[in-house]
Amino acid sequence: MRNIGFVVTTLGRVQALNKLLTSLIGQLILGDQIVIVTQRNVDQVQDLVGSFNLLPITVTTSDRGAALGRNVGVQTLPEGDFVLQFPNDTTWFPDGVVSHMRSAVAPIKFRFGGMTVIDEEGSKFVIPPPSSLLNKFTVWKVIEMGLLVCRSDFARLGGFDPSIGTGASTPWQSGEAADLLLRALAESPSLAHEFLWLPNSIALGGVTETYGLNKAERRQKLLAYSRGLGWVARQHNYPFWWKLKTLIGGATKGIRHPEYEILDGGWGFVGRLEGMLGWTFRKGHYYAVFR
Repeated sequence: MRNIGFVVTTLGRVQALNKLLTSLIGQLILGDQIVIVTQRNVDQVQDLVGSFNLLPITVTTSDRGAALGRNVGVQTLPEGDFVLQFPNDTTWFPDGVVSHMRSAVAPIKFRFGGMTVIDEEGSKFVIPPPSSLLNKFTVWKVIEMGLLVCRSDFARLGGFDPSIGTGASTPWQSGEAADLLLRALAESPSLAHEFLWLPNSIALGGVTETYGLNKAERRQKLLAYSRGLGWVARQHNYPFWWKLKTLIGGATKGIRHPEYEILDGGWGFVGRLEGMLGWTFRKGHYYAVFR
């Protein structure tokens, strides 16, 4: 059986972490590990973890940035080629899902995989059928918390790019999973056929992108996330037609996604355009979220 290393970056949101850890009780096997990288509220997180003494949890810290925290968390794991999984602190694991994940990644040839994440509105990302190719278009179907990857592959690629993603010091506040997979494909083109798309029946629980945010916060997060998407598209030389389609998708996000308002699409359009151009129209804070 393959052991799973769950690596969680958090700003110290203990209520959400409590739900995540509670959902893992009874789902782990000997050798599985949980690393929590807390970038705020360290004492409160330590106190919470102390109440889960039946789970194999290590707590560490890092500078801000989800990608950086995940890299630090992987380095904190004990020796061993774990299959890595990267829950958000708002992720939770339905009963039995870890066992299904473990069975799916059991074959020795497994290297990378993606799985569905659900929230109150349904699937956050629709995973393609199992026979689908991984390519520069389908990489966007894999969200960070739905990514599964062997530790050896993750290490060889240098982990996530810490200069992008939520909490990074740049305007490009998303796209770290897509960037990792694009680099993996460039290194090993055979991954296009080897990538494992888990069945949609194996799904993690999560929350909507707008959970707990007021209008201004919601639009700031959409702007920041959209910048990251555009930046990754710029760095990996996406074709013009795809960029144009993606800009239209940003502009219409408020129509297509019920958690947004129609006018929110303006923030989606501007953010994606800024990322594709490589600069921002307006200076100021870049973080997607502050709490």
